[in-house]
Amino acid sequence: MNKQTEFVLRTIEERDVRFVRMWFTDVLGTLKSVAIAPAELEGAFDEGIGFDGSAIEGFARVYESDMVAKPDPSTFQVLPWRDISPATGRMFCDILMPDGSPAYADPRYVLKRAMTRANDLGFTFYTHPEVEFFLFQPPVVPGEVPIPVDQSGYFDHTPQSTGSDFRRQAITMLEQMGISVEFSHHEGAPGQQEIDLRYADALTMADNIMTFRVVVKEVALSLGTVASFMPKPFTEYPGSGMHTHVSLFEGDTNAFYDASDPYHLSTTAKHFIAGLLKHAREITAVTNQWVNSYKRLVGGGEAPSYVCWGRNNRSALVRVPLYKPKKSASARVELRSIDSACNPYLAYALMLSAGLAGIEGEYELPPEAEDDVWSLTERERSALGIEPLPRNLDEAIRVMEDSELVADTLGDHVYDFFLRNKRAEFDEYRAQVTPFELRTSLPSL
Repeated sequence: MNKQTEFVLRTIEERDVRFVRMWFTDVLGTLKSVAIAPAELEGAFDEGIGFDGSAIEGFARVYESDMVAKPDPSTFQVLPWRDISPATGRMFCDILMPDGSPAYADPRYVLKRAMTRANDLGFTFYTHPEVEFFLFQPPVVPGEVPIPVDQSGYFDHTPQSTGSDFRRQAITMLEQMGISVEFSHHEGAPGQQEIDLRYADALTMADNIMTFRVVVKEVALSLGTVASFMPKPFTEYPGSGMHTHVSLFEGDTNAFYDASDPYHLSTTAKHFIAGLLKHAREITAVTNQWVNSYKRLVGGGEAPSYVCWGRNNRSALVRVPLYKPKKSASARVELRSIDSACNPYLAYALMLSAGLAGIEGEYELPPEAEDDVWSLTERERSALGIEPLPRNLDEAIRVMEDSELVADTLGDHVYDFFLRNKRAEFDEYRAQVTPFELRTSLPSL
């Protein structure tokens, strides 16, 4: 028994933890949970907890349904919204086959595999997401336009507002669970919030994002509101993204920093950006996995629609922030397409793989986009070699189908299931008669 396992067992006894929730994520990014009694925990650490994998989206076929959830003791936390005695704890799990081998359908393992490849090249992959979401007044009725909790805008400070109270309580709860928060504020749309998590290695951050979603929804319910990570709930307002800042470190050294470069970007960073750009269209079905995701990408402003990079250019897909140009640790790049409803394990695995492909292949970084790419004509963008991102989920799926990088990163099982599921989603969406059609066509046709 290692020290981390001993710490968990001791904490459970000292904090009177009577229920321990085993958390894991299906291929689509939905959190799953099973609770066990503390008496079963030592056995779970040694052997895991068996369950029917065929009942989980994308995990296993019926004839190979037996799977094992093995808790990771380093992820143990007491749930602060269950802080009354007896308390409840949680741990993330790795999903295994009965013989103890990793389950290739486990999104956590997909990311671990990509990070192992980075480690073999001498790199540790760090991410720092800016997570946006909405708060609505209850009830939220499917099929009806939701009502935001306020009419505030970007950075607005409103005394004793629902959003301010919410952010304070959510951040307190996140920090109680060991998740550090850097910033929080009201975003641009009514009812829209943003909370930025402090950087961590990509696996820890993916776990943190899954925890973040639960915390946000729990705090919202406690305040009589409803939280949603839907990418674009309103036609007339911006959607919710999850702009993610990334960097590679070699030990304690930021591999993206070069003091002698005009951009303070190393050759490694330039190749990484070039990899993100070259493979951006291929990974979009995962970074923006819902039919609604593409409503956010079509609107301009903070959401990119074209494959290009820039420094202070917020219309670019990949941006190089200039906050602290002489501080080596802060050198990073920002991917702006990703939304807060993605599966973070798969999205981060693909972002890393795309960047590493650029490094290993020594991809050449194209010229910086200095203009607002939204203001250019299609002909001007074409002349500059600026391609559009997929315009809908169907197009994104078709590009992903031809991607060796995505297939290799996700593995055959996750790759095939993801494509099948997303084709079915788009086919169902395509068959729907929308309010837009009824409003515009029914009166005149």
